Parts: sequence; C-alpha cells; structure tokens
Amino acid sequence: MRHQLAGRKLGRNTHERRSLFKNLIRSLILNERIKTTVAKAKTIRPIVDKLMTQAKANTLAGRRRVLAVLVDRAAVDKLFKELAPRTAKRTSGFTRIRRLGQRRGDNSLLAQMEWVDQKAEKKTK
Repeated sequence: MRHQLAGRKLGRNTHERRSLFKNLIRSLILNERIKTTVAKAKTIRPIVDKLMTQAKANTLAGRRRVLAVLVDRAAVDKLFKELAPRTAKRTSGFTRIRRLGQRRGDNSLLAQMEWVDQKAEKKTK
C-alpha cells in the first residue's frame, strides 16, 4: 500500500520518470509552451517553480544547480537570460496549466502548460 507517499509514478520506473521530467522541463523552457497530460503538468510544476527561483537569484551556485537538473546549456541560458528577468516581480506561480479536453485515443486529460507572463493564444477554427 502507498500510504503517505508523495508524487506520481506515471507508470514508469525511476530512471524513465526523471528523464521524462527533464525532457518536459527542457521543452517548456525552449518552446515556452508544451502540450501534455494534466498529471504530467501537475507533477513538473513544482520542479519548474524551483528552477525559476534559482534562475531569478542569478548566482553561479544557482546556475550549477539548474544545470545539474537540466543538463542542456541552451535551456539554462534561456532560463537565466530571458525567462527569469521577465518574472522579476513575481515570487511564485510562474506557470499556467490550461486544460484542453480529452485525448481521442486513450481518453486521458490533456493540458497546455505555459509561462504566466506570456499571453494566451486565441483559438481559431
């Protein structure tokens, strides 16, 4: 039984789950918007907030901590040089999760995760 165990397993072992999180966070930083499931978005939100807090401090130690998580220098540079200055006044809540409905194949709930300071896209159909 999973009594008082935090976090979602998402049907993966530890190594695959950590790799998934790193890739989702990297894509969010580089593309500034990702489409994923609600469960994955809710799971990476606190990790992204902690990385952004480190980036806002703009110290060498913070950069090394973020680099230890992300590994991709381009993503770290964009986080520190572009995204962190945009959210200088904000203390928390850097991301927004918008629900998009259900996926057709397996009926899982989809979401779009994006930065709060970016304007939402208007739907055109």
